[in-house]
Amino acid sequence: MSAEGLLLQLRAALGAAHVLTGSDAAGYLTDQHGRLTGRALAVVRPADTGQVAQVVRLCRQYRTPIVAQGGNTGLMGGATPDTSGQAVVLLLGRLNRIRSIDTENDTLTVEAGAILANVQQAAREAGRLFALSLGSQGSCTIGGNLATNAGGTQVLRYGNARELTLGLEVVTAEGEIWDGLRGLRKDNTGYALRDLYVGSEGTLGIITAATLKLHPLPAAQQTALLAFASIEDALAFLNLARSGFGAGLTAFELLSEAILGLVAQHVPEQALPLALGHPWYALIELSDSQDEQHARALFEKVLAQAMEEGTVKDAALAQSSAQHLALWRLRDEALGEAQKRDGGNIKHDVSLPISRIPAFLAATAAALQAGFPGVRPVAFGHLGDGNLHYNVSHALAGTASDLFAVEDDIHAIVHDSVHAHAGSISAEHGIGQTKRDLLPRYKSSIELDLMRRLKAAFDPLGLLNPAKILTIDQRQTP
Repeated sequence: MSAEGLLLQLRAALGAAHVLTGSDAAGYLTDQHGRLTGRALAVVRPADTGQVAQVVRLCRQYRTPIVAQGGNTGLMGGATPDTSGQAVVLLLGRLNRIRSIDTENDTLTVEAGAILANVQQAAREAGRLFALSLGSQGSCTIGGNLATNAGGTQVLRYGNARELTLGLEVVTAEGEIWDGLRGLRKDNTGYALRDLYVGSEGTLGIITAATLKLHPLPAAQQTALLAFASIEDALAFLNLARSGFGAGLTAFELLSEAILGLVAQHVPEQALPLALGHPWYALIELSDSQDEQHARALFEKVLAQAMEEGTVKDAALAQSSAQHLALWRLRDEALGEAQKRDGGNIKHDVSLPISRIPAFLAATAAALQAGFPGVRPVAFGHLGDGNLHYNVSHALAGTASDLFAVEDDIHAIVHDSVHAHAGSISAEHGIGQTKRDLLPRYKSSIELDLMRRLKAAFDPLGLLNPAKILTIDQRQTP
């Protein structure tokens, strides 16, 4: 069976306009960072779940690999094909409908290609909150969010994508459709297939729709940027905020002075509400179910206690919705832009037990300076759930190209330190192909064997997103 035969059948099934080849397909073959570029037999755009199943069945018949892709905002190359040119890239962007909203059950059922910001807006229009919130929410899609078990800024209160998902619709490796779109919070009738598919990066099945949890819209929010003399003080305030705010604490975003310094240097259009000079800062958000007055009184009570104890050194409270938005632009947009203008850096998405973060930061900085004097650790992240984005910028006396020449050695130092402090080398970005070959170093042989057995059971021909998560020699081919 020839590749041309598959292309003919794909065009017959989807329409020629939705089977892209050559230069028409080029825009879908490079990852978000622009560092990985693959090749593909074709890029296809099915219109609905039935057409996704048709594509899978045809590719199975022709023994052709399939790489599912949503908004292509992933950071680990999970949606980028390899360089063989044999794969079909399956775009889910046309599956973008909000199928239903049930405000009595607090659920929303949506197709995988829907953009996250549009799902948030649909929930708001129904008087509800869909709590997943990411910097890329204007372009990332629900299918990709679930495939990578995305986290974001509100995990502290609402959990990762997996915790926000009640049911799924999935096309299996055989091209069958599993309708698991149940809006149930309790369903103890066997294996939790939903939990296996969420976070599997398209290697076990292709998510085409999901039933998601909704929450009440907060009546008021209080947002502030706080300054700390040490990471230990930031942790102390986190504990105080948990006690004082309870479930109302929705965000606790740690920012190092180093990252804010890059913003001040490279993004002058972004005002900093506090002066530099403290080693750590945090963006805090309290969501309140009563009203603005209650939220402010509660926030000021906890903050006053912290400042009296000396835990918080300075604070800037948002006094308006414009200031609230400006603080979040600092976190969601300015940090990334500042790092880009600084020349780029070596990125790490890691998680640690919160209690181990101070020791990890000290040990990792020391190891980096011992191996590569002058490199600049640039740390920020979701302190409330232990997820740090521990990036490393080039020495001021060097260049980004000098840094990337030793990228593997930098990764080894950071990841070994994460492992030594009982952490994970991937918190919310997934494994994809970028971290694929690292797993044997940090996961036990038993874990990897169980993962291989799952892959073999769900995808015996190894056609779904091959060589992602598991290394090439771990693929199962009967």
